[in-house]
Amino acid sequence: MLIPVLIVRDMAEALTFLTQVLDFNLVRSFPAEAPFYALLNRGMDELHLNLTPDGRYGRASTIVLCDDVDGLFASFTARGLVVPTRANSPVHEGPLDQTWGTREVYIDDPSGNTFIFQQR
Repeated sequence: MLIPVLIVRDMAEALTFLTQVLDFNLVRSFPAEAPFYALLNRGMDELHLNLTPDGRYGRASTIVLCDDVDGLFASFTARGLVVPTRANSPVHEGPLDQTWGTREVYIDDPSGNTFIFQQR
Protein backbone atom coordinates (compact mmCIF):
# COMPACT_ATOMS: atom_id res chain seq x y z
CA MET A 1 0.00 0.00 0.00
CA LEU A 2 1.18 3.50 -0.82
CA ILE A 3 0.04 6.36 1.37
CA PRO A 4 0.42 9.88 -0.01
CA VAL A 5 1.46 12.66 2.35
CA LEU A 6 0.21 16.03 1.16
CA ILE A 7 1.75 19.25 2.41
CA VAL A 8 -0.87 21.82 3.44
CA ARG A 9 -0.63 25.48 4.49
CA ASP A 10 -3.53 25.43 6.99
CA MET A 11 -4.51 22.19 8.72
CA ALA A 12 -8.00 23.30 9.82
CA GLU A 13 -8.81 24.50 6.28
CA ALA A 14 -7.52 21.26 4.75
CA LEU A 15 -9.42 19.06 7.19
CA THR A 16 -12.65 20.97 6.67
CA PHE A 17 -12.38 20.68 2.88
CA LEU A 18 -11.41 17.01 2.85
CA THR A 19 -13.98 15.86 5.40
CA GLN A 20 -16.92 18.08 4.50
CA VAL A 21 -16.54 18.23 0.70
CA LEU A 22 -14.43 15.27 -0.49
CA ASP A 23 -15.86 12.73 1.97
CA PHE A 24 -12.66 11.75 3.81
CA ASN A 25 -12.82 10.80 7.50
CA LEU A 26 -10.39 12.13 10.08
CA VAL A 27 -8.78 9.17 11.84
CA ARG A 28 -6.30 11.01 14.05
CA SER A 29 -4.38 14.26 14.26
CA PHE A 30 -1.18 15.09 16.14
CA PRO A 31 -1.31 16.82 18.52
CA ALA A 32 -5.09 16.88 18.83
CA GLU A 33 -5.35 20.48 20.06
CA ALA A 34 -3.20 22.10 17.32
CA PRO A 35 -2.37 19.45 14.72
CA PHE A 36 0.57 19.61 12.37
CA TYR A 37 -0.02 16.05 11.10
CA ALA A 38 -3.24 14.20 10.33
CA LEU A 39 -4.37 10.78 9.11
CA LEU A 40 -7.53 10.46 7.03
CA ASN A 41 -9.27 7.66 5.20
CA ARG A 42 -11.94 7.27 2.58
CA GLY A 43 -13.02 3.66 2.24
CA MET A 44 -9.80 1.68 1.82
CA ASP A 45 -7.81 4.78 0.84
CA GLU A 46 -5.54 6.47 3.37
CA LEU A 47 -4.17 9.99 3.18
CA HIS A 48 -1.78 11.86 5.46
CA LEU A 49 -1.45 15.64 5.79
CA ASN A 50 1.56 17.56 7.02
CA LEU A 51 1.36 21.24 7.94
CA THR A 52 4.11 23.34 6.37
CA PRO A 53 3.16 27.02 6.21
CA ASP A 54 6.44 28.16 4.67
CA GLY A 55 5.36 28.05 1.01
CA ARG A 56 6.33 24.47 0.18
CA TYR A 57 2.71 23.29 0.14
CA GLY A 58 0.38 22.49 -2.73
CA ARG A 59 2.73 20.80 -5.17
CA ALA A 60 1.31 17.28 -5.22
CA SER A 61 -1.31 15.37 -7.13
CA THR A 62 -3.03 12.18 -6.05
CA ILE A 63 -5.15 9.80 -8.11
CA VAL A 64 -8.22 8.39 -6.38
CA LEU A 65 -9.76 5.48 -8.28
CA CYS A 66 -13.55 5.37 -8.24
CA ASP A 67 -16.45 3.57 -9.91
CA ASP A 68 -18.63 6.60 -10.68
CA VAL A 69 -16.74 9.85 -11.18
CA ASP A 70 -19.89 11.68 -12.29
CA GLY A 71 -21.78 10.66 -9.15
CA LEU A 72 -18.87 11.64 -6.91
CA PHE A 73 -18.54 15.02 -8.62
CA ALA A 74 -22.27 15.64 -8.17
CA SER A 75 -22.02 14.78 -4.46
CA PHE A 76 -18.97 17.05 -4.03
CA THR A 77 -20.72 20.01 -5.66
CA ALA A 78 -23.80 19.35 -3.50
CA ARG A 79 -21.50 19.56 -0.45
CA GLY A 80 -20.18 22.95 -1.52
CA LEU A 81 -17.35 22.32 -3.97
CA VAL A 82 -16.75 25.51 -5.92
CA VAL A 83 -15.95 24.56 -9.50
CA PRO A 84 -13.23 26.75 -10.98
CA THR A 85 -13.39 28.15 -14.47
CA ARG A 86 -10.07 27.43 -16.13
CA ALA A 87 -9.70 28.19 -19.83
CA ASN A 88 -6.87 25.69 -20.24
CA SER A 89 -8.14 22.94 -17.94
CA PRO A 90 -11.66 21.70 -18.67
CA VAL A 91 -10.98 18.63 -16.52
CA HIS A 92 -11.15 20.95 -13.48
CA GLU A 93 -14.68 22.03 -14.48
CA GLY A 94 -16.26 18.58 -14.53
CA PRO A 95 -15.71 14.94 -15.46
CA LEU A 96 -14.55 14.22 -18.97
CA ASP A 97 -13.31 11.29 -20.99
CA GLN A 98 -9.54 11.27 -21.47
CA THR A 99 -7.87 10.00 -24.65
CA TRP A 100 -6.10 7.30 -22.59
CA GLY A 101 -9.42 5.64 -21.73
CA THR A 102 -10.31 7.00 -18.30
CA ARG A 103 -13.01 9.40 -17.13
CA GLU A 104 -11.57 12.01 -14.75
CA VAL A 105 -12.16 15.20 -12.82
CA TYR A 106 -9.44 17.26 -11.11
CA ILE A 107 -10.17 18.93 -7.80
CA ASP A 108 -7.68 21.25 -6.10
CA ASP A 109 -7.64 21.48 -2.33
CA PRO A 110 -7.27 24.90 -0.64
CA SER A 111 -3.47 24.45 -0.51
CA GLY A 112 -3.24 23.74 -4.24
CA ASN A 113 -2.79 19.95 -4.16
CA THR A 114 -4.74 18.20 -6.92
CA PHE A 115 -6.99 15.19 -6.43
CA ILE A 116 -7.59 13.32 -9.68
CA PHE A 117 -10.76 11.27 -9.33
CA GLN A 118 -10.39 8.62 -12.00
CA GLN A 119 -12.83 6.04 -13.33
CA ARG A 120 -11.14 3.36 -15.40
